[in-house]
Amino acid sequence: MYGPGPFLYVLFLMIGWIMMIYTLNFYYLAYQSRNNIRHNKKMRQKTELPPNLPVVTIQLPLYNEKYVARRLIDAVCRMDYPKDKLHIQVLDDSDDDTIDLIKSIVDDYRFKGFDIVHMHRTDRSGYKAGALKAGMKHAKGEFIAIFDADFIPPASFLKRALGHFFTDKRLGLVQCKWGHVNENYSTLTEAQAVSLDLHFLIEQKAKSLSHLYMNFNGTAGIWRTACINDAGGWHTTTLVEDLDLSYRAQMKGWRCLFLEDLEVDAELPVQMNAAKRQQFRWAKGSIQVALKLLSDLMLHRRVPVDTKAQAFIQLTRHAVNPLFLAQFLIFPMLLAMSANSYAVGWVPLISVVMYIMMGPGGYLLVINQAWNGDPRMLREKARQFFFLMFFASGISVNNTVAVFDAVFGKRNEFLRTPKFGIVNKDDDWRNKEYVLPFTKTTLLEIFFAVYGCMAVFISLASGNAVYAPMIAVPTIGFIYVTYLSIVHSSFRKKKSDTRGTYAPAIAAGKHHNNNNLDSGATMAAASVITHTRVVNRQKVVLAGVLAFLIMGAGMAYYGYQTTLYHVNKAIGFVARAQTAQTPEQLAEYIKLAKIELMPVKGNNPVWLFPTARTDFGLIRENLDGILLRAESASAMVPHSEQYNMAMSDMHKSAERINLGLMEAIPYMYISISNLVMAGLWVAAIIAIFAAMRRARTRRVQIEKTV
Repeated sequence: MYGPGPFLYVLFLMIGWIMMIYTLNFYYLAYQSRNNIRHNKKMRQKTELPPNLPVVTIQLPLYNEKYVARRLIDAVCRMDYPKDKLHIQVLDDSDDDTIDLIKSIVDDYRFKGFDIVHMHRTDRSGYKAGALKAGMKHAKGEFIAIFDADFIPPASFLKRALGHFFTDKRLGLVQCKWGHVNENYSTLTEAQAVSLDLHFLIEQKAKSLSHLYMNFNGTAGIWRTACINDAGGWHTTTLVEDLDLSYRAQMKGWRCLFLEDLEVDAELPVQMNAAKRQQFRWAKGSIQVALKLLSDLMLHRRVPVDTKAQAFIQLTRHAVNPLFLAQFLIFPMLLAMSANSYAVGWVPLISVVMYIMMGPGGYLLVINQAWNGDPRMLREKARQFFFLMFFASGISVNNTVAVFDAVFGKRNEFLRTPKFGIVNKDDDWRNKEYVLPFTKTTLLEIFFAVYGCMAVFISLASGNAVYAPMIAVPTIGFIYVTYLSIVHSSFRKKKSDTRGTYAPAIAAGKHHNNNNLDSGATMAAASVITHTRVVNRQKVVLAGVLAFLIMGAGMAYYGYQTTLYHVNKAIGFVARAQTAQTPEQLAEYIKLAKIELMPVKGNNPVWLFPTARTDFGLIRENLDGILLRAESASAMVPHSEQYNMAMSDMHKSAERINLGLMEAIPYMYISISNLVMAGLWVAAIIAIFAAMRRARTRRVQIEKTV
């Protein structure tokens, strides 16, 4: 193999080995979770609270959470714990009408005798970490419980969790398992649910009370106040203040415990763009913590070597995302160049079997063990894992951007995950506030979706159909994430909203004359009509995006048929000529190859650094030379020494021509015309997205005037 092929092949293998290390780490943790004797023993111990219950401060960091704020505060105030031992801080950074809502709720509970305070900040410095840090200055409790806005803690939470602190004086954190109130809302929530379940039941359980470092999940947990202070308090330099603090605490010698039998229900993101924002924050934050703490952790003398290795993998695991995308880009190139990645024919089948065993097969086995072989749970979680495969593949583009953001030190901005109070399947969120638009990352996801479709086609056309399913899974994932990113950004106006639009005008008419009523109603009706037009334009633009994608795929198919397909056929004929047993057979295959190469325009597709090996003009002359030699060989005595030498020489010439053709194919993909068309295609997509953004801005302006 000539050209970039060997380099890409070695790079592909190196990436594969690195990714395998992270995969094997998951199975190592799965084994540890089943054999964590200390954790299992701790779970069987009975815990008792002291007669004089400690004061607990409950911190509720909120920012523009008007749909779930009351649900959270009500749940906290229903806790089975003495009022005089409960100190509740509502750490409110809101800048919308959530402020007034929280104030009224807090005032109501204060009237009922609760020690609850509404701490409102206007600058949001440090974001969530800044709010927690500000709350710590006024915290009264010996312990600090934290709940995010989308959580619903059970009434027994404090009494069931606090007892563990009194059996272990060096226990600094108790983390509880997350439940899901809307797990079956959609395929998106199901994918997130099984991902979080595996994190808690495998990773957190394996690390709990072991020498491996466990992380705080930011909510549904209790800290010992002394532990927070000893570890240096909340830092605002990363987007995952929870992971940062928990690692610093364990480096100080504090221990962490995961309670798998105490579940705190929470609301999963139902909008794809919200889920992507959450994943982005987690990915970027973990890399930031790695850059911040790994050097100190690796030089820490009291930390065991295997703990350091596990911490390194834990903090850098999101680096798998750019590695996965690199492998996804390289693999079709190797197939197009007919890279000899295996020496015997059964290796492709072994590769697919290994992929299944290390991927879906292994995960399903772990799922079966995590839920103790329950057939019903296995069926449900296996279905959810099916959705997770697509979600995890598609989200890799979003997480890759996050990794590069962290590595290159882009400015931190804590973008919260919006919640809509969604619990039941028939709950609607699309017309609520906080719905997020798609971002520029969607452009990259479209690119990988189209590239994946081409890669599947290449695997089939190059005779490597066995690899097509391995490429199809992430391709479907990119399409899935792209589709939901766009569709979830659309806004549909309910019929009831039309009546609501007329209401202000009608109400105003009660205090004015009929002319004013008619004028107000007319203006409202005009606004509704204008809004409908904007929505219709958005639908047209979405249809245009789909049509443009289909057109792009059609153009790619046509381009392949008119150029690359002929070269691939020529390669096949030349390969058959290499195995021909007579000059007549060899000449026939060479003639067919020459016919296929005739439509190819240009003498050398390698336009940047052309070589003689890839010059189609020289290749055609070499084919003519082989035909002349075949004609001479046909007059020789069969199987004579001269005849055998002539056949061997022609076979070697055909082999060299084939290598030159295979070297030229990758460069035909990146020809000047293809690059220009790709640039125009991307520019058109950006223009369409810009039009959608303008339409969305126009819609928001209209809604503000109504």
